[in-house]
Amino acid sequence: MNLSLVSKSCLFAVIATAANLASQAASLHVYSGTYDLWLAIFIGTAVGLAVKYLLDKRWIFAYETENLRDDAEKFALYTLMGVITTLIFWGSEILFDLLWQIPEAKYIGAIIGLSIGYVTKYQLDKRFVFKST
Repeated sequence: MNLSLVSKSCLFAVIATAANLASQAASLHVYSGTYDLWLAIFIGTAVGLAVKYLLDKRWIFAYETENLRDDAEKFALYTLMGVITTLIFWGSEILFDLLWQIPEAKYIGAIIGLSIGYVTKYQLDKRFVFKST
């Protein structure tokens, strides 16, 4: 991975993380009740995933889908590769929230979990999703 690719990957991770956390904050602002954090995490994850997929597909892997079906299949595989990395992210966010029980803690945990997850995700995507044929 060259420096330009690392820079882009880091920038896109920051953009997707910001989209994720902004979506979580919006969700928590709209709804505060039973399972509010779980709902916010789910919404943030969905938004961050979509943003990161679009950026990675175009700017990291330079992959052009052949048609809507190809794009849907790539997105499904991209999502599947993200299941383990999402568990890292969720686990980190929930652990920080449980340990410190202050609003900022969950976001710090999310940032740490997402950072670890994005590095792992790149390797999985390179090998299994956007692999060279």
